[in-house]
Amino acid sequence: MKKSAISLSLIFTLACTSCLYAQNSSGYHLINTFHIASSGWWDYLATFGDKLYVSHGTQVNILDKKTGDSVGVIANTTGVHGIAFSPEFSRGYTSNGKLNTVTVFSLFDGKVLKQIPVGQNPDAIFYDAYSGKIITCNGKSKDLTIIDQVNDKVVATIQLNGKPETAVSDGEGKIYINDEDNSSISVVDINTFKLVDTWSIAPGEAPSGLVIDRNTHRLFAGCENKLLMIIDSQNGKIIDSVAIGDGCDGVAFDETGPYIYSSNGDGTLTVINEANENRFSVVENLTTKRGARTICFDAQTGNIYLPTAEFEPSVNENERPKMKPGTFQVLVFGK
Repeated sequence: MKKSAISLSLIFTLACTSCLYAQNSSGYHLINTFHIASSGWWDYLATFGDKLYVSHGTQVNILDKKTGDSVGVIANTTGVHGIAFSPEFSRGYTSNGKLNTVTVFSLFDGKVLKQIPVGQNPDAIFYDAYSGKIITCNGKSKDLTIIDQVNDKVVATIQLNGKPETAVSDGEGKIYINDEDNSSISVVDINTFKLVDTWSIAPGEAPSGLVIDRNTHRLFAGCENKLLMIIDSQNGKIIDSVAIGDGCDGVAFDETGPYIYSSNGDGTLTVINEANENRFSVVENLTTKRGARTICFDAQTGNIYLPTAEFEPSVNENERPKMKPGTFQVLVFGK
């Protein structure tokens, strides 16, 4: 009897230990590094089909998302920030911050189809399937440009109260935008093209990355003061806040977890579990590389892509570090 009791106790202990380990490990690790030879700084990156699109200075590099092999370049996108896709029309869109334009290109061969003038310093860009619109966040003019994907023409400009960083859709007619200047979230009705609400997300400051869980109606805003703010998308109520790494500029959402990923410029990736709509916990802080501030989660493979580079030693911590020429790279994390 004692022997059996000890065996059962041991099994129970091992099971609990295994469960505890599983809760404190996402299973992600570095599986590849894609090196890109061209020069220039970077911002967002995105996947579509079997390709990875990486913003980089004056162009977008197109890579095979599994091997990292170069399969194309979209040139003349000076100051490019983001890339969006229209699956219905097989077109892609880049936001060109220094040109105040959006480049339209073919998803078949990367051929440039059109240039669309938009607001000043277009930054984040995304496709809203609900409205069939391409939306840019214009940092300098503090507004949104709304482009109809049917004819690739601007149909509206929506003035905001501050600098828009990132925007997401609830799939039901509302667009939520991080306001970096005022540490708030702006709410736009895409049906009327009107700003309908503004919510403070204090104590979060200078939000950048933003994602949404449409099932739980939760917004996740990565903030400059090392907090991920969690907000009810139906009323703006602050639900919770979670500590993340320093220098977050991107947040991704994986509905299979569900997990939220915060990419931090200090060289960490914070993995957060959403147990339910009111319960959130940090699973782990993975080591990435300094400068890996933005992120792309690929739902097809579950892989995570983080762009960065090697840097010269900093002389002044308040100045942007100098990138070592030829060291631009994309870190690939997988399970």
